[in-house]
Amino acid sequence: MRQQEIVLSRPVDPEKCREAQVIVAVDDSTDDASHEANIDRLIHLTREFPVPFVAQGNIQTLEDVKKFLYAGAKRVLLRPGQEGLRQKAADRFGADKILTSLAELPDPQPAFGWEDFQRGPDGLMPVVAQDYQTGQVLMVAYMNQEAYEKTLETGRMTYWSRSRQELWVKGATSGHFQYVKSLSLDCDADTILARVAQIGAACHTGNTSCFYRPILEDPYPEAKPYQVLEDVYQVILDRKRHPKEGSYTNYLFDKGVDKICKKIGEEATEIVIAAKNPNPEEIKYEISDFLYHAMVLMAEKQVTWKDILEELAKR
Repeated sequence: MRQQEIVLSRPVDPEKCREAQVIVAVDDSTDDASHEANIDRLIHLTREFPVPFVAQGNIQTLEDVKKFLYAGAKRVLLRPGQEGLRQKAADRFGADKILTSLAELPDPQPAFGWEDFQRGPDGLMPVVAQDYQTGQVLMVAYMNQEAYEKTLETGRMTYWSRSRQELWVKGATSGHFQYVKSLSLDCDADTILARVAQIGAACHTGNTSCFYRPILEDPYPEAKPYQVLEDVYQVILDRKRHPKEGSYTNYLFDKGVDKICKKIGEEATEIVIAAKNPNPEEIKYEISDFLYHAMVLMAEKQVTWKDILEELAKR
């Protein structure tokens, strides 16, 4: 397993981080301010490089463990002699989240080898790449044995280009890498489903998915809940990054976290009042208002829907 150690207070080498299957993030802080700065740095890095992070270094309390896990670290590495903290942290967050040695990291092995696949006449395996969060199908490509084994070795999707007749690491030229979350084999053993963390767009046209041209659509489509929440959240983030005159969202950001929290409190009260009324439509509107203001707070505090859903999954 390829490991890359980084010190959170120092610049990182992006290429080495992209090549890693596990990143060990060292908190070298000596005071509270630099400690919090390193935690903020970890939040950004875990979003830029979607591979497992292990936090180590200045981790003294259960609160420190919580902060690093909530910042995106998959595991926390404690020092020898911290058995008491390890037990408390294991009881609180799960024993698999707390390490005392990197040798304890899981090293998953594939259930199938290349010889188990029913390959096509050209000797290749078709691969369907799917976004692991949204379920959106991103693209279809092909693997030969070398590409399959390279994918397993590096944790980044590697294909065989039929047009160029060469190995193709997805994102090698564009930076739009695909990080493996899981690989599954279909019932006939002739197609692989790859659930991936996609950086940027999967399609060379700049579209998120290669399947962007509709042929026939349901005239009565249903909203995809996660996608709706994520789309609204991205609009809010865009307002934060690119303020727009007259925007209510920018008004909230300008007023700061106290104003945002005040609005969340008001909307929560409106939900309670609506729940006492017989019209079910009213509570729908109030919960929608509440979620919008909650997302403004999420954007302000750098919390994503991925963070929220992972926390809910733990419960």
